[in-house]
Amino acid sequence: MIRLFKHYIPYPVLFLGLIDFLLLLAAAEIGWILRALQINMQIGSLFDRPAPIFSFAFALQLALIAVGGYGSEALQSLRFAVARTLVAISLGVIFLSLLAFAMPGVTLWRSNSLYAMVLAIVFLMIIRILLGTVIDIDVFKRRLLILGAGPRARRIAALEKRSDSGFIIAGYVQMVDGPGRIDGAVRRQDIDNLLQHVTDLEVSEVVLALEERRNSLPVADLLTIKTTGVHVNDMSTFLERETGRVDLGSVNPSWFIFSDGFSSGRRLSKLFKRGFDIFLSFLLLVLTGPVILFFALLIKLESEGGAFFRQERVGLYGQKFNILKLRSMRADAESAGEAVWAAENDPRITRVGRFIRKVRIDELPQAWSVLKGEMSFVGPRPERPQFVADLQTKMPYYAERHIVKPGITGWAQINYPYGASIEDSRHKLEYDLYYAKNYTPFLDLLIILQTIRVVLWPEGVR
Repeated sequence: MIRLFKHYIPYPVLFLGLIDFLLLLAAAEIGWILRALQINMQIGSLFDRPAPIFSFAFALQLALIAVGGYGSEALQSLRFAVARTLVAISLGVIFLSLLAFAMPGVTLWRSNSLYAMVLAIVFLMIIRILLGTVIDIDVFKRRLLILGAGPRARRIAALEKRSDSGFIIAGYVQMVDGPGRIDGAVRRQDIDNLLQHVTDLEVSEVVLALEERRNSLPVADLLTIKTTGVHVNDMSTFLERETGRVDLGSVNPSWFIFSDGFSSGRRLSKLFKRGFDIFLSFLLLVLTGPVILFFALLIKLESEGGAFFRQERVGLYGQKFNILKLRSMRADAESAGEAVWAAENDPRITRVGRFIRKVRIDELPQAWSVLKGEMSFVGPRPERPQFVADLQTKMPYYAERHIVKPGITGWAQINYPYGASIEDSRHKLEYDLYYAKNYTPFLDLLIILQTIRVVLWPEGVR
């Protein structure tokens, strides 16, 4: 993986993205040439039209990212690739139309775009077929040596079996006496030279998966291995990189203290994030105002009670505030006055409410809280005080998710289905902590784009 703006990107995804961008540039240029030949226009040079060519490639690549075209199945399922590419092309048309409206003259003509779109579909499909059948994806994977042969090592072994795994385990070393959990693990006392063992296995990274470090951590060996250019990582950092979340089962307070990250409070980042929030929330309220009013009317017609409702939530540094949402449940959903988790097929949800939850329309009025500064566009989901008080007693580091403003969308929302239990909250907390630790404007942009995928394919929404 490569770390770009503090976010890890797998090498195959980066490789595919670069090839796609070049192919999209080629599709735009060939489309221009074909149209020019058709109407007997002078072709000229590529350097005469850089803005239309690059805007076409840029818009379609953003669309591919937005619909999940670079997900784990991108090179493994042709059906998946075809479906996501066709949706991306459609979304790209919308992006280009908005760009043409905002900046006339920087996009291709409609006749050029038609040729370019058809060529883009053909080129993108061909490269996915070739990469999926000809190129061995294992070439991009790192070779690991795992120091440990217990339950932690087995967790890494399970990760290796995932379809989107970015590594291959070359071997295990059992560091302490006693029964191991991994078949084929080599005992440390049977290895004369650990550095030579690493070299023989052509390992590029060593991961510490020790159950107990005292009297078992080979400091001298690790120092030698590190100075030869082989990466050495503890399990918590390794899992953070591979899963995109902070693993609560392996971290400790010292890891939070000494690892990098948690820089969201820097002045420049805060100014950028606030400026972006003001612009996007104002634009969203203006563009979706009629939609909000339309569904507010439908809610009033379907059931008694107000179309909107306010609810107290916990925000930045634990401060309480009220969010505004379109009502999706019956007005008496919590008549007892106690907060209740939403359940799958919850009978309290109205027919209109089920639809607006599915496409996230009920969340739109929260843009007002973003405009006021109580929320951000991207951040952890704001929870109710009753749930927060309960969850803080049941899982570690829950309070740390409040070091950033809550958001309408977030890293947890795009990576984990809607959760309504303690275990779901634990998994979402791991993603929230990753976001709080690794926040950059780049990650915010990636989350906003990926939110489109969640809206188009709303798996797990309740």
